Amino acid sequence: MENILWPHIQRLKTSVPLIHNITNYVVMNNTANALLAAGASPIMAHAQSEIEDMVNICQALVVNIGTLDEYWSTSMINAAKKANELSKPWVLDPVGAGATSYRNEIIAKLLELKPTIIRANASEIMALAKATNIATKGVDSTAESDEAIEAATSLQKEFGAVICISGETDIIIGKDQKLSLKNGNALMAKVTGMGCSASALTAAFAAILENKFEATVAAMALIGVCGEIAAKNSSGPGSLQLTLLDKLYNITEEEFRSHLKIGE
Repeated sequence: MENILWPHIQRLKTSVPLIHNITNYVVMNNTANALLAAGASPIMAHAQSEIEDMVNICQALVVNIGTLDEYWSTSMINAAKKANELSKPWVLDPVGAGATSYRNEIIAKLLELKPTIIRANASEIMALAKATNIATKGVDSTAESDEAIEAATSLQKEFGAVICISGETDIIIGKDQKLSLKNGNALMAKVTGMGCSASALTAAFAAILENKFEATVAAMALIGVCGEIAAKNSSGPGSLQLTLLDKLYNITEEEFRSHLKIGE
């Protein structure tokens, strides 16, 4: 797997896929800039009157329920339906899963539409799979990623999606496949929207790669390695945001390969 990731990262920069984001307004700027820095092109749109047209012209869709409301939820559902109709990949980021009954209701409807990839923290994955009664702590995880492996495996089997459990160790689970990544830095948790950027990057790689497991691994490896390098050159969360964007843009093959920590 190590040998194919860097070519995937280079391919993203030359392909420049158009990614449709229905995401939370807290992180729109961060997400758009992360996509641009890595080589993709973002569109942030949730108006119901243009949803189908947007999905039609983009190569992948991100559905992030962070700042959920009744209008946006309809847009999300319609966009996912259109993506399925056009056989385009879409990524579900179920921010805050388990926090409220309304949020769970919308997640259930989105899961019925079978996302291509689900990326979430351990608590959210466990809430999705109803594997435990653990409470979510806002959008932060109250569980370690390895605690959610059973829940993620159940989700994968039920919905057929690639599942990414993000955390100190990222765990990616596909059909008969599992891989872990141990990159990143604790400082990344002090910047809002890091996971949201990871979901958007996952959609970008899914847009250009037929193998969605590899796409998910490439995205998580890229942001993890870049975050790790950026943290070493940052004095706090503010400078980390800027340094991370720079590193997503200018990371070298030597930097990527020497920092990558990948396991089965």
